[in-house]
Amino acid sequence: MRFNFKATLIASVAVLAATSALAQKAGDQIVSVGLASINPDAQLGTVTSASTSQASATAFTNALKDASANVNSKTTVSLSWLYMYTDNIGAEVTVGIPAEFTQDLNTPNGTVKSHSAAAKMKIHTPTVIAKYFFGTSQDKLRPYLGLGASHVSFHNIETNQSDTMVQQLAGTSASFSSSWAPVYNAGMIYHIDDKWSISGSVAYLPIKTTATFVGPGVGVPVTSTGDVKLNTTDYVVRVGYRF
Repeated sequence: MRFNFKATLIASVAVLAATSALAQKAGDQIVSVGLASINPDAQLGTVTSASTSQASATAFTNALKDASANVNSKTTVSLSWLYMYTDNIGAEVTVGIPAEFTQDLNTPNGTVKSHSAAAKMKIHTPTVIAKYFFGTSQDKLRPYLGLGASHVSFHNIETNQSDTMVQQLAGTSASFSSSWAPVYNAGMIYHIDDKWSISGSVAYLPIKTTATFVGPGVGVPVTSTGDVKLNTTDYVVRVGYRF
């Protein structure tokens, strides 16, 4: 059964009520672990090809015209460390176990229209977020808004060599450039007692990268490049321990 993060967040709001107790204040450190549902919305820009053979370059550019990509959603383990500088302002560092994502490629102008699992990769997104917590240090339930940055990098990239088009396009190598992405974050934390808490949040990351594919082409090597947007929404639920 797939874990429904949206339903969990809504249910948490419905059942948790704020009560008066020593909850969260300046100097507190909270270490948390939980699950993150990562949902990329891929948008592939214009892909252009270059080769020593102009005919080969033109053929690949035409085949990839109006191409689109799809990246699957994944759930992975998420870790965080939150430090409260004041009763209302904190900074959080988050990392996760990198999940393997699958990218499908659709080439409407190619002989084969759909190329499932054209590439597989792991995406690393260590993140730092500044957070403003509403309410006071006496409130158990504290909603917050956050703004931060994530360094996005792509690793362990593999292409589907059994797909003829993909092998010709990226049989030699495939890479995605690293980049920084802003992180827009909102959520809440509920303090069960003086030590333990549970939190839920949603974050949006407009990720941009440049894809570079090098392949043998059809007898003549070809290099293709294109910009990719991964407008990613993350849903996170964690259990925390305060020091």
